[in-house]
Amino acid sequence: MTTTHSAHSAETPAPDPAAGAAVKAADRAHVFHSWSAQGLIDPLPIAGGEGSYFWDYEGNRYLDFASQLVNTNIGHQHPKVVAAIQEQAGRMCTMAPGFAVDVRAEAARLIAERTPGDLDKIFFTNGGAEAVEHAVRMARVHTGRPKILSTYRSYHGATGAAINITGDARRWPSDNGTAGVVHFFGPHAYRSHFYAETEEQECERALAHLEETIAFEGPQTVAAVVLETVVGTAGILVPPPGYLAGVREICDRHGIVFVLDEVMAGFGRTGAWFAADHFDVVPDLITFAKGVNSGYVPLGGVAISGAVAATFDQRPYPGGLTYSGHPLACASAVATINAMAEEGIVEHAAHIGENVIGPALREIAERHPSVGEVRGMGVFWALDLVKDRATREPLVPYNASGAANAPMAAFAAACKRGGVWPFVNMNRTHVVPPCTVTEAEAKEGLAVLDAALNEADAHTVDAAGAATDAARG
Repeated sequence: MTTTHSAHSAETPAPDPAAGAAVKAADRAHVFHSWSAQGLIDPLPIAGGEGSYFWDYEGNRYLDFASQLVNTNIGHQHPKVVAAIQEQAGRMCTMAPGFAVDVRAEAARLIAERTPGDLDKIFFTNGGAEAVEHAVRMARVHTGRPKILSTYRSYHGATGAAINITGDARRWPSDNGTAGVVHFFGPHAYRSHFYAETEEQECERALAHLEETIAFEGPQTVAAVVLETVVGTAGILVPPPGYLAGVREICDRHGIVFVLDEVMAGFGRTGAWFAADHFDVVPDLITFAKGVNSGYVPLGGVAISGAVAATFDQRPYPGGLTYSGHPLACASAVATINAMAEEGIVEHAAHIGENVIGPALREIAERHPSVGEVRGMGVFWALDLVKDRATREPLVPYNASGAANAPMAAFAAACKRGGVWPFVNMNRTHVVPPCTVTEAEAKEGLAVLDAALNEADAHTVDAAGAATDAARG
């Protein structure tokens, strides 16, 4: 299956190093960058992009194997979405959220048509972190309970509540221990905390761990369990069969709201409109953002079940945003969802994952001792890189930086030299191109990744053993 939006329809503009230098100078003078020590970063000035590619002012072209921050699901500059934003800007740029606006209602309708079960009400936010903030607020008001449970291997955003719900190391500098959040271990068979030998054991023991955590916290104190349907930046962890259904049952039994965070996994990324579709589970709330309009205009939201929505029929919902359901953002969402449906983009993502990316990554793993595990679905994949396949020791330590992170930095640099922009996090590289990536583009990127893994291989015990043997010889 092919899509109508091709990166090869536009030539990379002629290099303009002077313009790039001016952009960089202004950036360094005035832009404060996220997640960064400001004096240690060197942002690359970008001149443009189209389809699966973007380019700098030096004339270097990169295949976007990161989809920016795993959000450009329909690629860069999709003409139908660009046109929709332009048309909406000419008609109505903004309108307060208290009014009924045609494009806002249509975006909500199109999203609700694709959510599982009866999640038919849509509360719009400006992005994914705010969506999580409001889902948690809804759960707490709905249940009258304070606590939120989430997994250690997770990322839910960087705002006040969302960063505390986050389980990975990005939480640490902002965690004051008073946010009413309890973390637990979700399933991860490759690095099992439950000494599981099979996926079935991992599922059973992970559910027992959650059940015990709830028991010790007091079920009557727990408002919500918040999970990424498929864990994103913390590892592309696909839950074992039965796990999400088991969480649903536990939540039902204890009157706990079940929230699925689909900010990264939603809108085609896993080869389905929502990742929940793969697991035949219906949560009480779904958070979304990123792929709903590929980030062309900031937009996120919460899809709300009938039971939770009913709480606010006669009781005001205590929250709102000036830009909730912004017309330009909603217009871009309408155009994105329609383009995805018309062009078969979700089906295309499933095809590429099953028939191109997945098989290729498994072949690559056989050639490289640094690849411990391949996991994923759709256009949502990760290679777990290791020093030693036997012990599964990560290639770099958890949350490594500086010299300790050198093997991953060398791998990423090799990718960029080969014209591929990678997504690297801790000891993993994620393969997350746009859902519109063509088979040829996917193979191009995978070949570069294959070669770049030689850098990672150089830091494995196999390489160390070979070097010792050579020295002895």
